[in-house]
Amino acid sequence: MHLRELGGEGLRVSAIGLGCMGMSAAYGTEDERDDAQSVKVIHRALELGCNFFDTAEVYGPYKNEELLGKALRGRREQAVIATKFGFKIRPGLPNETDSHPKRIKEAADQSLKRLGTDVIDLYYQHRVDRKIPIEEVAGAVGELIKQGKVKYFGLSEAGAETIERAHAEQKVSALQSEYSLWERGLEAKILPLLNRLTIGLVPFCPIGRGFLTGQIKSFDDIPEGDYRRKDPRYQGKNFERNLKLVAVVKEIGAKIGAQPSQVALAWLLHKGADIVPIPGTKRVKYLEENWGAVAVQLSTAEMEQLDALGQEVSGPRYEEAMMSMVER
Repeated sequence: MHLRELGGEGLRVSAIGLGCMGMSAAYGTEDERDDAQSVKVIHRALELGCNFFDTAEVYGPYKNEELLGKALRGRREQAVIATKFGFKIRPGLPNETDSHPKRIKEAADQSLKRLGTDVIDLYYQHRVDRKIPIEEVAGAVGELIKQGKVKYFGLSEAGAETIERAHAEQKVSALQSEYSLWERGLEAKILPLLNRLTIGLVPFCPIGRGFLTGQIKSFDDIPEGDYRRKDPRYQGKNFERNLKLVAVVKEIGAKIGAQPSQVALAWLLHKGADIVPIPGTKRVKYLEENWGAVAVQLSTAEMEQLDALGQEVSGPRYEEAMMSMVER
């Protein structure tokens, strides 16, 4: 098994994890979601040596944790489960951040029940809550760790100052944030800080929400109801310009005998031994393709060529409302 260490507290996971969100939310349509097929993907991941599974209470909401718990029944010891807290889930209304310590403890108990387990391996704050000091959040998770309900603490989309303050209260094992060939916002401040504090990085959307696979050739390829129809980088001229970036990834892949998605993942794996991307998929075929990235070797020249693509990306990462919730 290809294992990597996240943080300095002993958390070891497979070099590539599996993002489970799309099995229950955000991508594709309801008609495309098939729990039986998703369970097959999770079981195949375990067979391949992929043991790191990412979910959250808000995915579904709740459905994704239940699905993962069902899939891991009788196989729990083979898996490392990461889930997240930090939202007040309001049916029919926008979710809002809620990381009050009492709510964190309630959320943990509810997630444990849905996941069918007695311990959460990695528990992330999903988004920073400006109303609650991060020291209180870290302290609440620290209490869960002492109680044996959680093993390791993580943050998601947190800014540098927040990470430092949280880590001083309760050691942070991993930061989950978007990082990929087409999203480099972490490179200036966050990556050096993670290296200094010995915190691992778990990049989500490591294949650019599917764009870097080369499979999406026009906006019409995205089904109605799919989140990406609102993604700024998929709109108009941004879409056309970003296709040029994908062409370079495909060219390198053709030269070394790898799929574009494998090139994108291999680039991340080459960026650091403490980086563990979590591509999501609902199909065994793409799971196997993604896992194949662990064997892809990139030369120094190829890495430099891929590094340069960060300057070529067109369009902001998120709409304004969502950008207001990251790196704070």
